[in-house]
Amino acid sequence: MSRQPIEITGGESVYCINTTQLKAAYDMVMGDSENAARLHAQLDVLEADFNRNDRAALAFLIIDRLLKSPK
Repeated sequence: MSRQPIEITGGESVYCINTTQLKAAYDMVMGDSENAARLHAQLDVLEADFNRNDRAALAFLIIDRLLKSPK
């Protein structure tokens, strides 16, 4: 039985990421720290193992959980 992918594009906007936040994320992942190396390695694994839709689903859920979790 073949599984049809669920399309997750379209619909109303829920989250907004500004350019400052995006730049900070890039700096964090592309920097020289040990943490940057771990983040970059995980990003490489996700990009190799999951398609675009899968990665988008994970990104949305991670952002949602961060917003709902205590700081």
